[in-house]
Amino acid sequence: MDKAIDLSALQTFRVAACDLNGQMRGKILPASYAEKLEKGAVRIPLSALNLDIWGSDIENSPLVFETGDADGILRPTDQGPVPMPWLNRETALVPMVLHTEDGAAFAGDPRHALARVLQGYAARGWQVQAATEMEFTLVDDSGETLCPPRSPITGRPLDSEDILSVAQLEAFAPFFDDLYDGARAMGIPAETAICEAGVGQFEVTMKHGPAMQAADNAWLFKTLVRGVARKHGMAATFMAKPYAQDAGNGMHMHFSVLDADGKNIFDNGGPEGTALLHQAIAGCLATMPASSLIFAPHANSYARLVEGAHAPTAAAWGYENRTVAIRVPGGPTVARRIEHRTAGGDINPYLLISAVLGSAMIGIDDALSPPAPITGNAYEEKGLPSLASDWASAVDLFEQSPLIARIFDPLLIDCLVRCKRQEIEKFDHISDETHWRTLLERV
Repeated sequence: MDKAIDLSALQTFRVAACDLNGQMRGKILPASYAEKLEKGAVRIPLSALNLDIWGSDIENSPLVFETGDADGILRPTDQGPVPMPWLNRETALVPMVLHTEDGAAFAGDPRHALARVLQGYAARGWQVQAATEMEFTLVDDSGETLCPPRSPITGRPLDSEDILSVAQLEAFAPFFDDLYDGARAMGIPAETAICEAGVGQFEVTMKHGPAMQAADNAWLFKTLVRGVARKHGMAATFMAKPYAQDAGNGMHMHFSVLDADGKNIFDNGGPEGTALLHQAIAGCLATMPASSLIFAPHANSYARLVEGAHAPTAAAWGYENRTVAIRVPGGPTVARRIEHRTAGGDINPYLLISAVLGSAMIGIDDALSPPAPITGNAYEEKGLPSLASDWASAVDLFEQSPLIARIFDPLLIDCLVRCKRQEIEKFDHISDETHWRTLLERV
């Protein structure tokens, strides 16, 4: 981050917490509130983090009583204030986390869900290091259908994929210059940017760091990308499948675990990795079908999870194999890690990282053993456990799974299930061709 922000010197600033769909829910506050944030002066209903994708209340929510919504208290995270460089005026955003009236962590807050999982690692004296690879698509949303963006050089719409094209990156250099400037100002450790396989699709990777920071950075990065795109006359979307006949957006997550001495518990000095690595992989595979709702949380998500779309749908793993859901990358053994390749770009980063790390811990706690690694094309393997084939099935699997119940608090499970069932019912009355209008900049 460029420098510390003095909130009291601003006219106004924003505060926001993450809801179940990854959207920001909060308020604009005057500078006079700067000294009050730590004292719990900012309150919002607990149900504000359990709204559907349109921002509507959930019917029969467990958070709404005869007397109305109970209030919670927002408190700043350790992230601190960050600038909002895509706006025309100087202001700041303070990431917040929600607590109940008695000061306890609100179990329906996705950031608290991740903190709960990380406590299990901390109890063993371990720290999780994580990073994400964020895919997004630049689009022109000015018409009745989504279209590729216009090249800033030629003024013509992009008409084909251009994998790893330096020329296309250069064409959009003003956008990426502002994106990297914004990331630096916000303290987001953005590293490499590349052209991906879709029309107008790009990927930006993040530097490894503590898992909670990785989730915070992914959440903030989505907002930054959307804001900078609008500043340049485009829209940016993390939708899993912006175009039916083009590549979808994914979000790969890498993680390793360090012990109290700073040693990677997955590294045994050889290419195969430790028994703990294999147990963590087994846990990820065991929970994968029931975690479908986390990896694919929206109707559009399932358009990406189809045969031939290069999105892993089967619970399989392998070494240096990009056709599997769980990949163990090569390279120096001290950096031995797991790459989880299943999720779409439309996920909630806190829930995704919670699900992956919670699954790995189940594998370690239960000393599970994975099947043999896949050495060929996993897309051609038959009989492997797979993700849910549709949204409704994913909700049912998530609700009923005893493994999911070991990762997430019962209240969060109940709220997410009710939220998604309400969204399913609403989307049933909306044409598939217009779903993008709801999802474009909300996911």
